[in-house]
Amino acid sequence: MFKRGLLAGLKTTWTLGKVIFPVTLLVSILQYTPVLDWIVKGISPFMKVLGLPGEASIPLVLGNFLNLYAAIGGILSLDLTVKEVFILAVMLSFCHNLLIETGVALKVGVKLWIILSVRIGLALASAIMINLFWHGGGELAQYGSLKSRGGDVSGALPILMNGMETALMGILKLAIIVIPLMVIIQILKELKWLEKVSEALGPMMKVLGMNKNASMTMATGLILGLAYGAGVMIQAVQEDGVSKRDATLAFIFLVACHAFVEDTVIFIPLGIPVWPLFLIRVITAFILTMLVSYLWKRSEMVKLRKEASYEHI
Repeated sequence: MFKRGLLAGLKTTWTLGKVIFPVTLLVSILQYTPVLDWIVKGISPFMKVLGLPGEASIPLVLGNFLNLYAAIGGILSLDLTVKEVFILAVMLSFCHNLLIETGVALKVGVKLWIILSVRIGLALASAIMINLFWHGGGELAQYGSLKSRGGDVSGALPILMNGMETALMGILKLAIIVIPLMVIIQILKELKWLEKVSEALGPMMKVLGMNKNASMTMATGLILGLAYGAGVMIQAVQEDGVSKRDATLAFIFLVACHAFVEDTVIFIPLGIPVWPLFLIRVITAFILTMLVSYLWKRSEMVKLRKEASYEHI
């Protein structure tokens, strides 16, 4: 199991590295061209509301159209404060990999507008609130030390070498986290601990207003994520007879808090406090899902009363 997990970790690192390396290299080089300045000037007014500089739009775009690793590659090439990186981490935790993960939600039967409105809404609302209420984090994020030559770099070859160094260091730091994580995931799958986790989630499902048969979908999303666990989740919904209501509630919860270990620890190399990030995701997931469940039940009760009233008339 360890060997298979190690091989899976190396394969995943290679796959992710093929995204992170060119993205980080490209963004690092673009810093020395007018291109980034044009993008920054155009989007800066909106980004200020979120407490971010204009160039922070680059990792947001990369994260939403590719994945979190591509977004981190973009962040590594920018000089940002701890607060700015933390805001980006929270936003990207709620809203990333939109193309693939939205496709998974659609296959399970969740409506498109629900997933997009929840994910984008949570990302924007969280950024605005953090910007308003957190007045610390003004120091430069520690990953900035990777760019040892920074603004002193001049000439085509030095700029290229500086970008390659930044990209390689970013991959190395992520590999230290990703490889052990894939070993753990492999062990969980082969020992069938996912099924045990599913059973343990029964009481939590009741609190969230869902039936117990949706617990496998929840367990898979919590541990493997929406993208990695897509096949298991779709199969669980089809075979366990999960209703559209429960599938929607499960995905609303998982939108805020999926792959809660992986999607939290990968931000450690960026030098931000990860415990607050983890708590924000979990608390938001519980509050939002319980609220939607309550409103959904209330709406169904009102509908039933109206139908009964019409039958009486």
